[in-house]
Amino acid sequence: MRIARGAGVVLFLLLLAAVVLVAVELGKGAVGYGSETVANPCHSRSFTGSGIDATVQRVVLDGLDGAACQLGTSREALVLSLSRGRGFPHRHFDRRTVEKALRGGMLTALDRAEQRGDIPGFLAPLLRQAVQSFSLDQLLRGALGL
Repeated sequence: MRIARGAGVVLFLLLLAAVVLVAVELGKGAVGYGSETVANPCHSRSFTGSGIDATVQRVVLDGLDGAACQLGTSREALVLSLSRGRGFPHRHFDRRTVEKALRGGMLTALDRAEQRGDIPGFLAPLLRQAVQSFSLDQLLRGALGL
């Protein structure tokens, strides 16, 4: 009888803790969590950070935004659609259209990075040449593999 009563107390305390946890999370705004709108890729955004890693991330994200804007989709939808076995949600773009948009977005991103001084002038032409000559699969492995 004592064990059953102890188990009942433990169960009650666990349920009470769950109710308190839910109340605290709701009080902190959990109702609105995940309801943010997806950013418009056609509006410029600033990506913070310093160093080589931050520069690479800034260029890649800026390039993906440019491609998504050209395709009329979000950056998130574009990235998800690029994974193997998935198609563009609600859109039907052929491989050539996607490749053209990605190249254009990456080239524009490199131009912006050079203008900001993130990429040295001697390196920018080499990076542009790489973007222009690599296949779509090579670009994706490099950009999305970061």
